[in-house]
Amino acid sequence: MTTYAARLISVSIDCNWREVYDFTAEPTNFPLWASGLASGVEKSGDDWTAQGPDGPIRIRFSPPNEFGVLDHVVTVAPGVEILIPLRVVANGTGSEVTLTLFQTPGMSDEAFAADAEWVQSDLHALKALMES
Repeated sequence: MTTYAARLISVSIDCNWREVYDFTAEPTNFPLWASGLASGVEKSGDDWTAQGPDGPIRIRFSPPNEFGVLDHVVTVAPGVEILIPLRVVANGTGSEVTLTLFQTPGMSDEAFAADAEWVQSDLHALKALMES
């Protein structure tokens, strides 16, 4: 059994959790706050495609649900999938958005730290968008 280093990265948003979930559950909204998808996403069968930082990617989003689960799997190369667990939960009258970031095999500690900063920046962009 293998486990990887992981970081929970979260942001509190002064907006009802359902509103945040409904917005983030729509794949076409991801480019508005997730900078790695700034070029946009396009529907491709059951999945979505986009131009990632290192080239074309395929994304499979979890189906809409009542639990705030926004998990998605990003295929960065044939046979190379990265699971991105993402949740929106109630936090008082607002919400908490939490992403679990895994340190993938071969990723340096420096690259992992840089990815964590990137995710934090994206979550703050989501916060600004939802609170405006």
